[in-house]
Amino acid sequence: MVYKKLKDIPEFLAGDHTHLKEVLHPSNDSLALNFSLAHAYLKVGEQSLPHRLKHSETYYILAGNGEIHLDGKMQTIEKGDIIYVPENVEQYVKNKGKINLTFLCIVSPPWTPETEIIED
Repeated sequence: MVYKKLKDIPEFLAGDHTHLKEVLHPSNDSLALNFSLAHAYLKVGEQSLPHRLKHSETYYILAGNGEIHLDGKMQTIEKGDIIYVPENVEQYVKNKGKINLTFLCIVSPPWTPETEIIED
C-alpha cells in the first residue's frame, strides 16, 4: 500500500507552465505502474503552454472552469469534466474562472520530460 498526503508532495512548475505535484509515478514510488498521476492547477488568468505528449493523457477537472484547446479546437471545461487526449495532439489549458483551475492528469505510459514536446 502507498499512502500520501497531497500537502506533503513537492510542487514544481512543469515544462508547460502548469503547477504540478507527481502523486504517483513509477520513478518516485516503489510501484510497477503503467501510468503516472499528477495533481495540477493553473492560477486565475494562467494558461499552460501549447504542448504535445507522446502518450495519451486524461484530465479530470476537480475545481474551477476554463478551456482546453486540442489541435485548434476549444472545449469549455468545469468541475467534474473528464477529457481524454490521444498521443501527439497539441493541447493547452486556460483558466477562465475566478478560482484556481485544479485537475488530475493521468498519463499512460508514465510521463517523462522526454515524452513532452513544448510547441514554439
